[in-house]
Amino acid sequence: MKNSVSAIIFGIAIVLAAVFLGNAFMNRNNKQGTIGVTGSGTQDFVSDLIVWEGRFTANSSILSNAYNEIAENKETIEAYLKNKGLDASTLVFSAVNTSKNTTPIYGDNGNYQGENFVGFELSQTISVQSNDVEKIEKISREVTELLNQGVQFYSQSPRYYYTKLADLKIEMISKATEDARLRAEKIAENSGGKLGDLKSADMGVFQITGQNSSEDYSWGGTYNTSSKDKTATITMKLVYEAD
Repeated sequence: MKNSVSAIIFGIAIVLAAVFLGNAFMNRNNKQGTIGVTGSGTQDFVSDLIVWEGRFTANSSILSNAYNEIAENKETIEAYLKNKGLDASTLVFSAVNTSKNTTPIYGDNGNYQGENFVGFELSQTISVQSNDVEKIEKISREVTELLNQGVQFYSQSPRYYYTKLADLKIEMISKATEDARLRAEKIAENSGGKLGDLKSADMGVFQITGQNSSEDYSWGGTYNTSSKDKTATITMKLVYEAD
């Protein structure tokens, strides 16, 4: 009986050893290691959409007078911009904002004693959005001419956008992927092997900066709106099997 048990155990051991050696022989041809590379795609482009905003104000100790003045300023601004070639439908005015101007009152000992009413300040903003980038740029630089017409107008710097950004992004992903693949092929060639199947592909951060600027890249992505001429950059990380 003891000899039979020993024979059975010995037989099982032989089978397990055969399975282990068989797997080891089969795994000799498995792919060894991976090659990870990062490729980049860069594209310069010109913005095709501009957004420009400005603010104008009116001041008076009598609220109705301030409202009349802000209404007159709005009419003056509309006439000025129409004369510059802008259609009335492109001009978007905000609601009028009203605030009280006060000055602090202090006693002889320097203690604060309250506020002294000075008057009302009314303000309103105007926004223009257009694909005629050059025209709006020119107007934003010349709008100080309104000061000669008695309008206190504060012009903001234009913001620039690109309406075909989705198509541009797809094109750049293709460029970055091709760049990464070429890098991987070169690494495989220099190591005496060849490139295997693609295991994974991960897109990096999409960045838009002003052309020839010193803007820093951000881990969350940079989106420049202050420059008309921009540069877009994207990265792709690919991992290949190595034969």
